[in-house]
Amino acid sequence: MADLNRNEIPETQGQVEEKVQSMGQDKKEDILASFDTFKNYLGEKVEKGEKLGMNEEQLAKTAQKVADYLAAHEEPRNREEKLLQELWKVGDKDQQHQLAHLLVRLVQQ
Repeated sequence: MADLNRNEIPETQGQVEEKVQSMGQDKKEDILASFDTFKNYLGEKVEKGEKLGMNEEQLAKTAQKVADYLAAHEEPRNREEKLLQELWKVGDKDQQHQLAHLLVRLVQQ
């Protein structure tokens, strides 16, 4: 997920894209290199969002926007990311939203 600061919770797809693109290619590569690293990074961002007062629905909506960006602009780096991308592409918006909820729950464990 993009870096989140108190007043910078991304609300639109454009804001998510700006934050992810401003991250830098090296940082993206580090985060996406392994699924465990990706889960740890996502978990840190979910925890930060929770501390900012975001509820699960808000976290899932943000995760959905990030996943939309990743599915459209990034190649999977491992089998798990490939599976997530394939599931994302075949799902409708409701199914993608449910998958975003599941990802949030996965990293909250």
